[in-house]
Amino acid sequence: FTAGKGIIHSEEPSAEQSTQGIQLWVNLPTELKTLEPDYQQVDSGEINVIEIAGGKVRQLAGAGAVLKLHTSIIYQDVELQASSGYTLKIDEVMRGFVYVLTGEISVSGETVKRTESCFIEQIEEVEITALSDARFMLCFGVPHNQPINQHGSYVD
Repeated sequence: FTAGKGIIHSEEPSAEQSTQGIQLWVNLPTELKTLEPDYQQVDSGEINVIEIAGGKVRQLAGAGAVLKLHTSIIYQDVELQASSGYTLKIDEVMRGFVYVLTGEISVSGETVKRTESCFIEQIEEVEITALSDARFMLCFGVPHNQPINQHGSYVD
């Protein structure tokens, strides 16, 4: 959802379902913070899945994704089998991170293990090799270069 001017929401896991997930909040630039609140429902069957050698990429946001955001980001959920590789080309002005959900990967030569992340900036290509079967998230965006003011669970 887009909080914009403000939106009230509640998130509670269902007692009947075992759910795993990653929640990512994307900060809006100052000029978009007063947008009307908005919500998009995307079912798992609508997510663009790209089969690659040794794995698959779920395009959650960015080019080819069904989810539309107000800022330009790349957000991918990637699964790789051990010894498989994945390369992502990004604009050099983007910065972001890789977060490992399961397994162990090498990110441009740096080992990153389950529940660890790796910050990336000022490169045009991210090279990842799975050191074991792995699942990880890639998230990149263009910095707003504006202060972030956090007030409890609220950001402006």
